[in-house]
Amino acid sequence: MIIHVVSRGETLWQIASRYRVNMNEIVQINALPNPNQLVVGQSLVVPKPGTTHQIKYGDTLWSIAQKYGVAISAITQANPMTNPNLLYPGTTLFIPALTHMVKSGEALSKIALQYGTTVQAIVSENQLVNPNQINTGMQLVIPRAKPAIEVNAYTYQTDEDGAKSINDIGHLLTYFSPFAYKVMEDGTLSPIKDTLMIGAALAKNAVPMMSITNFTSTQAGSNVAHLILSSPEIREKILTNVLQVMDTKGYKGLNTDFENVLPADREFYNQFLQLAVDRLHPKGYFVSTALAPKVSATQGGLLYEAHDYEAHGRIADFVVLMTYEWGYRLGPPQAISPINQMRKVVEYALSVMPPEKIFLGFQIYARDWLTPHVQGQEAETFSPQEAVRRAVKYGASIQYDTTTQSPFFRYTDEQGRGHEVWFEDARSAQAKFDMVKQYNLRGVSYWALGYPYPQNWALLDDNFTIKKRK
Repeated sequence: MIIHVVSRGETLWQIASRYRVNMNEIVQINALPNPNQLVVGQSLVVPKPGTTHQIKYGDTLWSIAQKYGVAISAITQANPMTNPNLLYPGTTLFIPALTHMVKSGEALSKIALQYGTTVQAIVSENQLVNPNQINTGMQLVIPRAKPAIEVNAYTYQTDEDGAKSINDIGHLLTYFSPFAYKVMEDGTLSPIKDTLMIGAALAKNAVPMMSITNFTSTQAGSNVAHLILSSPEIREKILTNVLQVMDTKGYKGLNTDFENVLPADREFYNQFLQLAVDRLHPKGYFVSTALAPKVSATQGGLLYEAHDYEAHGRIADFVVLMTYEWGYRLGPPQAISPINQMRKVVEYALSVMPPEKIFLGFQIYARDWLTPHVQGQEAETFSPQEAVRRAVKYGASIQYDTTTQSPFFRYTDEQGRGHEVWFEDARSAQAKFDMVKQYNLRGVSYWALGYPYPQNWALLDDNFTIKKRK
């Protein structure tokens, strides 16, 4: 797929003509409400077979062509604005699709074997109605091998809305985690309505993962965490109650999201995780945790100190790095998930645990702050789709911050108030997917379903093969 950034004066018809694709396909994959309303700086996913390559130091056209199995001439023709003798690191090249012309007597099975792929993959890539009917001279797009990852998604939607979200994108999920069962001071669990969501997840072969937490939107949960983690009896009771829910409802694993834990309770938290593994593993259940975005073992602050990266990485089956919320709803406007900060967290995590245990946290919402910012004033949270709609409504040009790899824009509303919006688009999603590939991470974890973001799901499917647990 191609990511195209709209320039001043460009129309969707011109963009479709440039890439020789059907205009309606661009409308559909980006869920554009009005194809006649584009804004400068808006990124569009163009459904054209192929991939992109970000030039690195030492790259040559020959080495890039070898890597993707295409001719040098095909790359130069696909990138007419790029000087083949001047390849600048950081520049993105479009790599055209690998194609095969069917010869007389060839079967799909032979072609698939030749390129190390499967018949089904070729059928899907070319939307073949009958795989036994391919004609001599037909040009087939050969799908490239994609890295396989796991994908989790949290949601705090209602049971009905969560089920609808799963029905839409559950084929792209390995795990699905309704958020969350709150642990009470006596070790009981505050229930949630999740029956429809679990059923939808199972129907999509997405593993239901039970989430427990100590906090709410109005309670930090520090005292609750201390009471439950410091008591061996309550720790046992919590896990007894967890197992009862899992056995009854069909959950296959546990995710612990204990936040604002007092620094003095750090070892108690580690002990709780070990106890969870000791009790859940014999029953075939897995254990995971959600970790605050730390960049060092000595990082101070209530959110970070009790999260022992080394211990969690050693004890749990995997961890979710909560690499978001720099652009906090009560703080000043800034990128919510800046890639430069996310990278520091990932590199610290990799220093104490293997990459196959790490999920990169990925937020899929936008925020709109009033400006100038007043301390304590809350930003509005909504979907990336709504962010683009507002840019269109107010005629705002979308800018892209290359340091944080995040789009943003500013506008003035009908009351004369200034606004600054930070959100996610195709470019920021691709930057995160590239980081997952660079560090060979286990996968991606979304926070949280309920915010429409069609570009993300199209790119996720284009970049990766999604693992399904048996």
